[in-house]
Amino acid sequence: VQLQASGGGLVQAGGSLRLSCAASGHTFNSVAMGWFRQAPGKEREFVAVIRWSDGLTYYADSVKGRFTASRDNAKNTGFLQMNSLKPEDTAVYYCAVGDFSTATILYTYWGQGTLVTVSS
Repeated sequence: VQLQASGGGLVQAGGSLRLSCAASGHTFNSVAMGWFRQAPGKEREFVAVIRWSDGLTYYADSVKGRFTASRDNAKNTGFLQMNSLKPEDTAVYYCAVGDFSTATILYTYWGQGTLVTVSS
């Protein structure tokens, strides 16, 4: 399984970005696509997860109400719509496939990461 993330960039505070993550290969064993982020000097943290089968989502408190995860099952692609971005959202964002979980250890395959920078 390969994951290709895209959509990162530089945006002003209050702006929006949409991340995409295209999965190729045998993804049928994965239950969900998760999104994580890692800021400089910090540990990787959970952001959001969406279940492939029914679109059930779960979000970290820090992004709830601002970020929305979605998916296109036909294209094996997940999306993370990020609105009302804040400087503290600046990080490398990773997509991953695995269990419907907030724990990094339960994700089997990871994308390469895409940098999101929010200026104040």
